[in-house]
Amino acid sequence: MNRAWRLLKRRLVGSIPVLLIVVIGSFLLLEAAPGDAVDAYVASVGGDAGMIEALRQSWGLDASPMTRLVAYLWALLHLDLGHSVAFSRPVLDVVLERLPNTLLLMGAATALSFALGTALGIIAGARPGSARDRFLSIGSLALYAVPGFWLALVLTIVFSVELRWLPLSGMETIASGKTGHARALDIAWHMVLPVTSLGLIYLALYLRMMRAGMAEVWRMDFTLAARARGIPRRRIVMSHVARNALLPLVTMLGLQSAQMLGGSVVIESVFSVPGLGRLAQEAVGSRDTPLLIGIILVSAVLVIVINLLVDIAYAALDPRVGASEANA
Repeated sequence: MNRAWRLLKRRLVGSIPVLLIVVIGSFLLLEAAPGDAVDAYVASVGGDAGMIEALRQSWGLDASPMTRLVAYLWALLHLDLGHSVAFSRPVLDVVLERLPNTLLLMGAATALSFALGTALGIIAGARPGSARDRFLSIGSLALYAVPGFWLALVLTIVFSVELRWLPLSGMETIASGKTGHARALDIAWHMVLPVTSLGLIYLALYLRMMRAGMAEVWRMDFTLAARARGIPRRRIVMSHVARNALLPLVTMLGLQSAQMLGGSVVIESVFSVPGLGRLAQEAVGSRDTPLLIGIILVSAVLVIVINLLVDIAYAALDPRVGASEANA
């Protein structure tokens, strides 16, 4: 427990400068882009010079970029992410309203890709060079090469448009009045295609990693010794080979969290899921800088938390790694 706590404190302290760089870098990049929220608003509804000047003063855009950056960082110290121009609401409220949908999509897709990819990787790596190993390896390579948006569109055309088995878009049936278990089932039914589209790409990655790890473990001395003692092959695969090949996949869970979050942006756009991805798209369209920085900041915190949980899990699985990290 003490080792895990030291590791936790070390990671939390190290994440502070990372978040600071993310905020400052995002602010400067958005400032370098042409136009601002007032320009986007006037382009959609129109307005004269007096109205433009009044809006800039009202939204605090008349100050210099450095002054606004310092003011934003000071507000951030008080957990204030600013006010959304497009939604006329605090940024934190808007982001937290959409965050659960993205977490649901990411969590379900991660569970699908990790569980099924690991299982298929074990099947492929149980007998390296066999016909099923070659079939699964070639299939995973082809699946990994497919763009996420293309796979999402194909699944939509097949299962929603042609077969009409699954909902076309959205998070749940609009104005259905469902509550409790009925609403949960309705949401799960709507999430089948988004989760499958996002999870299949990473399923191929975990399959290939598990298969490669098992192929390496098969050549190790303790595996050869187990085979020489006449231990059944099934027991060797599950108790020795697969267990030791699983550790790199736990590390990959953390490394892929940022890519999974980026992939959810595309999937949310295709299936009209009201998550952070759709919210970021709306923020870019309206040049809502405080909202966009808030989304980026919350996404960075989410990635850091996921990697922290993975580090703790890895330290639990391999005490040697946890001890070296905590004592470093």
